[in-house]
Formats: sequence, structure tokens, C-alpha cells
Amino acid sequence: MNDASALPQSAPVRTEHFDVLIVGAGISGIGGAYHLTHQCPGTSFVVLEAKESFGGTWITHKFPGIRSDSDLHTFGYRFKPWVGPPIATAAEILKYMGEVITDNDLAKHIRYRHEIRAASWSSTDNLWTIEAVRTDTGEICRFTANFLWMCQGYYRHKEGYTPHWDGMQDFKGIIVHPQTWPEDLDYKGKNVLVIGSGATAATLIPAMAADVAHITMLQRSPTYFRAGRNAIELAEELRALQIDEVWIHEIVRRKILREQDLFTQRTFSEPEKVRKELIGAVSALLPPDYDVESHFTPKYRPWQQRLAFVPDGDLFEGIRSGKASVVTGEIERFVAKGVLLKSGETLKADIIVTATGFHLCMMGDIAFTIDGKKLNWADTVTYRGMMFTGVPNLCWVFGYFRASWTLRADLVGDFVCRLLKHMQAKGARRVEVRLRTEDRDMKVLPWIDEENFNPGYMMRGMHLLPKRGDKPEWAHTQDYWNEKDWLPAIDLDGKEFVYG
Repeated sequence: MNDASALPQSAPVRTEHFDVLIVGAGISGIGGAYHLTHQCPGTSFVVLEAKESFGGTWITHKFPGIRSDSDLHTFGYRFKPWVGPPIATAAEILKYMGEVITDNDLAKHIRYRHEIRAASWSSTDNLWTIEAVRTDTGEICRFTANFLWMCQGYYRHKEGYTPHWDGMQDFKGIIVHPQTWPEDLDYKGKNVLVIGSGATAATLIPAMAADVAHITMLQRSPTYFRAGRNAIELAEELRALQIDEVWIHEIVRRKILREQDLFTQRTFSEPEKVRKELIGAVSALLPPDYDVESHFTPKYRPWQQRLAFVPDGDLFEGIRSGKASVVTGEIERFVAKGVLLKSGETLKADIIVTATGFHLCMMGDIAFTIDGKKLNWADTVTYRGMMFTGVPNLCWVFGYFRASWTLRADLVGDFVCRLLKHMQAKGARRVEVRLRTEDRDMKVLPWIDEENFNPGYMMRGMHLLPKRGDKPEWAHTQDYWNEKDWLPAIDLDGKEFVYG
């Protein structure tokens, strides 16, 4: 956690004031800027971004083949049609976001290379004070804002998560994490070992397979994969009929969302049937004698962790061709020429890629204080995964696990704009959420039920996250199909909202 007192001190710092300060120029922050511009015209706002450009995850990750693992008809904004293939490259997504910025004149609101170190709330002034440092000049920047909109995402961009294994120092080759991929990494003709079997591994392996001598995916346990053509037949048919792209976007979006809803419900109502369908579909893409039981049969229920989509089955094509292989086992230690497994097998490698996930980052690792007291987010209870007890004038965008992140970013955008207009109409300068009388005996639980969803990054970082209650309004439900109706219907004069 950063400490505001550690900021370098020099000349007096000029303070700029805005009605709203948005943290982050990724998919959520750019969406938030759009919603403010269109729903709250006349609101002054600034977007602070630590990186040199917009894009968030799409500029952080530069590994081969980087692409979305959600379809862009739902990962794209509801207000801008997506006209490309459903699974898109980072470059295509950045182009799309750049068009949103240009078309809506948002660039003037964005300050790049501004790393926020501290945010302090004053109940006397009803203001947030934000301290930032220019990463290019070292200059200290100070801002005040009536409202803070946290759109910075949920993982640490500076470093990925790599477990410690014995003997890592003995390995004579190169160890690289996908989140900090070296631009000059030469893997042509090399033996590459990818540790991990999530969406990153499923992207890297087919992207590298043609150039390496051989590439191996080493997994401790299997993952569920879904393979399909990287196209939406309905979209293609509607385009052939020369239907307007705005209509195509909305129709295809609704179709995908309905299918996702039905599939998600089935993973709870008939998990074994869904499990057999998923594994059977993968088996059909592999050689007849392939050991699907060992390498592609997970131990957990479908959607208890995120499914990885494989466009056009490219991962399995690599396996069929012999350029890629899968090994399931646990690492005993690293050795000079690769990795020794607990089974006694040694996997030789020139390059080891640790596609082992990331560090969950609570609120951008910013040092928060409320009236001079350090804020521990784990002491708060969340209101619908957006606001937090005891934290005034702040809203957080945390998307969905089983649906596209941006679906919730758009819903939260509507909520924030409605809340800001409601405060203005009431003449209120502050708002916070508090447990109601009927909530005081409510059971307080971890942010998410691990029986519902339990990826490693969530389990490792659960102690950092706010708590949830056992009522829908005091939890992040992960249920777009209900929240699309619930969030717009929130009574902003309900007893849980306290204005001042």
C-alpha cells in the first residue's frame, strides 16, 4: 500500500477541482467518461491513467496472440456496435476504444502517466483529495473531486503472479510471465514450456506453435474449454441482408446473452450433463486415442472457474499437428534444463512461461483514508458490488465472471449518473450506504462464495476484499440477467442511502 507521506516534496502543488474523478482509462473508465458526457452534460470530470495510453489490460499484455476471451458483441459497449469477429485481438479492441474516445471528444478529459498514490476523504469539506505522481516527470499532482469513480480494474498491472518453485535459480533458460512479456524474446526453434491452462495459455500456445520446436502446456489440473467458429452466423446473415449495424449489434447481443443465461443456469441445474457435453466437444477435436480423461476432464463443476473459449479450435489443432502437447502433473522442482515433475518425468525447455495468473489489486493499491483514518476495505460491506459502508461518494466497477465485464460497466455507469443527478436534485453533497435496522443481524460473509466461483486469484486475495451480506442488495451477485433489471430499479431514497 502506498503512503501519501512518502511522496516527494518540493514546490507548492497546484490543486485542480472536478465534479467527478475517474480512476483508469481502460474499458470501464472510457465507458464511464462516455456516460458522464451523455447522461450528465455539464459535469466536470477528469480521467487519471497511470499508463502512457488508454486500454488497460489491452496495453498491459503484449504476449503473442493476445485476444479477448469474451465475445465483443457483449464485451463491447452497448452504445457502439462491434462489427468484427466475436473474439478479437488486442489491437482490434484498442482501435474500437480509440474510436469511442475520438467520436465523443473524450481525449481532453484524460491525463496519462498519472499514478495515484493516495485518496483522502474530508467530511468537513465533503471532498476527495487525490494525490498523484507524473510517472514521466516525477511531478506531484493534486486534485479534489466531489465523487470518485473507481474504474481501475482488479489486478496489479506491474507484475503477474508467479509461484515460487524450488530450483528456479538453477534453470539455465529464460523464465517469463505473460504480463511482462519481453518484446525481444526469441522463441523460434526453441522448446517452450507453458505452466498453466487458463485463457492465457490457450492463447499463447496456438500463437507460438508454428514457430517453436515444440510447446508444452503443463497443468496441475485440467480446465474446461469451449471451442467454436470465430464468427456469429446470425450477424453474418443480417449483414448479408444489409441490416444496419446498430440493429445487428443489439440483436446479436441479445441472442448471445440469452444463450449465456441458459447455459449458466444449466451448469447449476444439470452440471453433469453440461460437463459431458463440454468434454465430449473437446474430445471430438483431438486424436481418437488421446487421453482426454487425464488432460481435459476437470475435477470441478462447470463455471466454478472461468471457461476458456478456443476460437476455431486452434489450441486443439496445435495438439493434433504434434507441435503442442499437454502434460498434467505437479512440479517437484526446476532443474538446469527444464522442470522435474513429482512423477519423476523431466520436461525439457529453453523458455518457461509462467501463465499462472495475476495478483488481485484492491482499488489500485491506493492508500485511502476517511477523515484521517486509514481505510481497510475488508472492514466494509459492499452494496451490490458498487458502493461500500462508511465510504462516501465513491463507486467501484467490478464486472462479471460468467458474462462480459463491460455489461456491468454500462450498468454501473447508468447507476452513477442517476445517483449524481439525484444528489443534485436533493441539494446533497454527500451520499454513503449504511446497513439498515433490518440488516444488523445479517450474516457477513467473504466477497464471494468459493463454492460458487473460486479461481486462484480470488482465493489468494479474498482477505483484501470487502465483505458481503446474505441479501442480494449487500452482495456482488454476478448475475447480469437479474441485475439488468435490479440496478435501474434501485430506490435512491431507500433506507440504505444516507445523504448529507
